[in-house]
Amino acid sequence: MTGRLAFVESPVQLLNVLEWAHARGRGPVPAAAPAPTPPTGADRAPGPDAARALAPVPGPGTGSASASGPGTASTASAPEPARGRGAVPAASDDLAIVVLSPSDPMSRGQLRRMAQLARDEGFDVHWQEARAGRGALVRTLRELGGPLRAAERVIVGDPFSRYVQLLLTLFGPRHVTVVDDGTATMEFAAQLAGGERLVRWHRKGDLGPRELLLAPVTSLARRRLAPGPHRTVEIFTSLPVQAPPGTEVTENAYAWTRSRFGPPALTGGADLVGTSLVETGVVDAEHYLRVVGQLARTHGATRYFAHRRETPEKLHRIAVETGLQVVRPELPLELIARRGPVGATIVSFPSTVVHTLPLALAGTGVKVAVCEIAPEWLRATASPRAQGFLAGVVGTASGADRLTPRGGSAADRLEFG
Repeated sequence: MTGRLAFVESPVQLLNVLEWAHARGRGPVPAAAPAPTPPTGADRAPGPDAARALAPVPGPGTGSASASGPGTASTASAPEPARGRGAVPAASDDLAIVVLSPSDPMSRGQLRRMAQLARDEGFDVHWQEARAGRGALVRTLRELGGPLRAAERVIVGDPFSRYVQLLLTLFGPRHVTVVDDGTATMEFAAQLAGGERLVRWHRKGDLGPRELLLAPVTSLARRRLAPGPHRTVEIFTSLPVQAPPGTEVTENAYAWTRSRFGPPALTGGADLVGTSLVETGVVDAEHYLRVVGQLARTHGATRYFAHRRETPEKLHRIAVETGLQVVRPELPLELIARRGPVGATIVSFPSTVVHTLPLALAGTGVKVAVCEIAPEWLRATASPRAQGFLAGVVGTASGADRLTPRGGSAADRLEFG
């Protein structure tokens, strides 16, 4: 059995699954001319290698959220990927991709477009409404159980996801690959190496009622994500990780992105990259807004690329108070920047892009800079690990220049340090 089955829940995860397949040199053979799309919007009919057909899954329609107000650019809409009546070819030599659809409109919109890119590359993509109301969990487990049991290798993007943990617990694969889903990969590798409980870095780690209920699942999933006598584990990443012994670490150099897109035209100005540090309760909103304005003035930035989890209210304030054009990217920023046009300088707060953009934009002349997070910007309720983790993201970003706040005020001038 040589089937490969990927589970993705975010646009970046899907991008990195495509990068993994490209790096392995084992992408699928281009399919023959596709059959006409059924008028009902269903997926293409199951191929001869399909393990089983999936029942139709109803789900709510989605739209693309955008901030409102001056200087705000909204994303274009795109048709929802077909759902339900496709097949997951778990027993095929091809890579099958299952999208465990999230709930928020921005993630769904980006995933729609990434799913189409993957289909254009010849991959089978199945859209699973894994969170579509009551009964969705049981239905998803029932429909994916067969392909999971048949798959030789399972590729996941978020080892902290309760959905992924449950799937790994019920159907322990023999070979596991973890691809990047933001900076969480660094924390996952460190916790796995230290034998720690899997907890996202921005959470305090307190065991509430829900965490206590799911603790056995998390514990078993952690063991299923660790290499052993009957299991291999690969981490495919562009980030510096401290993996446990026996784990294969493969570099993600964004070769697929560079081979498919660009090089971009440069605008000569600067672009700012947003973050969800306010939304995750790490950074104080007022500090963040002041620093965004300072960075825009210092670097002559005109555009602000919003993170898909940033709230419309915050983005509206950024547009009004700084005059920046707020852009909701339709695809992961690595693809947007590579396609261009893009600023000659890209300034970001600590996030994955300070590691990935220098790779995706190699040879283009674009300079990437990262703004450090001063301790006084953190909220009192932020996780005790937040400052150290964010400092590690900045300190290991060898391809980015560093912007260090001078002095103790968030409004102080920011200089290269």
